[in-house]
Amino acid sequence: MGNLTLVSPALASLVAVCVLLWARKQADERKIGSIPSVGSSGLLEYYTGGWRFLFHYPEMLAEGCEKYPGRVFRVPRVFRWDFTVAGTALTQDVVTAPENVLSAVAANRDASSLQLDFTMGPELSTNSFHIDVVRTKLTRNLGKCFPGIRDEVSCAFDELIASDGTDWKLVTVLPMTTKVVARTVNHVFVGLPTCRNEDYLDLAMQYTIDVFLRAQLISLLPFFLRPIFGPLISSRNQSVRKGLKHLGPIIEYRIEQEKQHGSDWPGKPNDYLSWLLESVDINDERTAPDIVSRILAMNMAGIHTTSNAFAHALFDLTTHPSYINALREEAEQIVEEHGWTKAALNKMHKIDSFLRESQRMHDNGPFAITRQVLDPLGFKFSDGTVVPYGSIVNVTFRGVHFNKTNYENPDVFDGFRFYKMREEPNGALFNRHMTSTSLDHLSFGHKVHTCPGRFLAATELKTMLAHLVINYDLRAEIEGVRPPDDVFGIVIVPNGRAKPQYISPPGIPGPDMTLLSLAKLWDSGR
Repeated sequence: MGNLTLVSPALASLVAVCVLLWARKQADERKIGSIPSVGSSGLLEYYTGGWRFLFHYPEMLAEGCEKYPGRVFRVPRVFRWDFTVAGTALTQDVVTAPENVLSAVAANRDASSLQLDFTMGPELSTNSFHIDVVRTKLTRNLGKCFPGIRDEVSCAFDELIASDGTDWKLVTVLPMTTKVVARTVNHVFVGLPTCRNEDYLDLAMQYTIDVFLRAQLISLLPFFLRPIFGPLISSRNQSVRKGLKHLGPIIEYRIEQEKQHGSDWPGKPNDYLSWLLESVDINDERTAPDIVSRILAMNMAGIHTTSNAFAHALFDLTTHPSYINALREEAEQIVEEHGWTKAALNKMHKIDSFLRESQRMHDNGPFAITRQVLDPLGFKFSDGTVVPYGSIVNVTFRGVHFNKTNYENPDVFDGFRFYKMREEPNGALFNRHMTSTSLDHLSFGHKVHTCPGRFLAATELKTMLAHLVINYDLRAEIEGVRPPDDVFGIVIVPNGRAKPQYISPPGIPGPDMTLLSLAKLWDSGR
């Protein structure tokens, strides 16, 4: 009887929770019943469909975009519906809505793939001055930082490829590009020698993976359990402790130098860490743990998105090798005339176009924009569709980037698509640069929450691509075959196991099949 006495209240509580969830689900269904859904809209689909998204979300979104072009449709997630926008007009509604109506901050904190409050800390959204520093001081200093960026790109590629100049070498693309980007971005963030410290780089690269994976686990919990188990699942504290080992002494040293010699102390580095320290009140959040948290956050924003974009571009280049010579000729000519400068990059129009087209065709996830509805009355789109308070609204890349009204032959990769637009009679008004955002190109977002680091990302990507095509030949492991992307939930990344090949210098004859087979065996046995 004692056991029964203990079990009965627990069972009653469980039943009560289930009833409440069912009642809430029924109320939501009555509010949103007119909005079409991918798959069945019944109660069973609400739960089973929520698990489908873990492995089939791109297909679910593609189905929605095809069935409901230019409309809002809903896709089941675990414990909720996601409302997805496909089409330019409705995208305009989202990007122009004020923050207190459709909130990017609330979406990131409470309901997105980041689970920001638990994985990275609520202070990063309540006081996001680290993002303002990127938007202002970092962007303004890119020209001064460019020699370091160029040097790090060159050194990193030479070390990681390490070709003897006489033979092809198989290189696994994504790990290589991630390491190059991690070194380059941290040259700007924290400078030498830390940007080449292997232990620090491992932390910087792993941090993003930890955040996304643990956020996915947290998002599988009911909302009322997340405050309990979220901090236990998160690896935030461990990451900050590791970061302090490398950055703590540097931060304390710079603060002490400023106390002794003033804000412009002799030898003060011109890097993101210095700009961060300049931007906070010494009595407020100018503590080493807080600064480390923000540098890790910017590593998360800057490493994997950029390295994924470059891996996609390399796969596109080796799948369509006819572009290599044209890109090489442009890069060589401009570098010869103007040297390796930030201004020279701006003249590499074909490289700019190729990278922008690769971004259009491939993305780091299915969503360009994510917002949460904060208006108690819900959010009403221009077509009359209303989504309820608390809902998550997403703008899907596919509904914009593959829309035939936006692009001719949108399913076909055209590396010089935007270069040809520039060459048209009205090319003087060209506004489709890599860093430009618009309602038909959302790789960096649009309007208020446009990616503040896009100028740094574009500088890195152009420098990396120009360096590679000048100094190396490239070819796919399997000619003409682009490796399929890896997908988990809303995370889409380039294939992490695929191996284009590189030779140095350009022009060395390609390997025969015997040599290629030996290279594969050698590489797989390392």
